[in-house]
Amino acid sequence: MRLSDSKISHITNLLTDGLNKDGFLASSREDEARKEIKSAFIEYLKVDDEIDLAVRKKIATLSKAPPEGSQEWSVLYRKYFREEEVRRGR
Repeated sequence: MRLSDSKISHITNLLTDGLNKDGFLASSREDEARKEIKSAFIEYLKVDDEIDLAVRKKIATLSKAPPEGSQEWSVLYRKYFREEEVRRGR
C-alpha cells in the first residue's frame, strides 16, 4: 500500500514529536531526526513495493494461477509475501 508524501510527513511528525516530548530527542536535532525518520520510512515502503511485485510475478507464473481477488489468490499472496519478507531479513 503506497502512502502519499503528506501522510508520510504526518507520521514522521508524530514520531518526532513523541520522541521530543518523552525526552529522547533534543529540540535542536528535530529537523535532522525528521529527515532520518522519513528517509527510513520511505526505504521501508520501497522494499514493500519490491516484495509486492515479486509476489505478484510468482503467483502469475503458477501453472494454475488463481484470479486476483479470489480467496485462493489472497492466501497465496500473504504466504509468499511473508516468505519474501523472511528471505530479505524482515
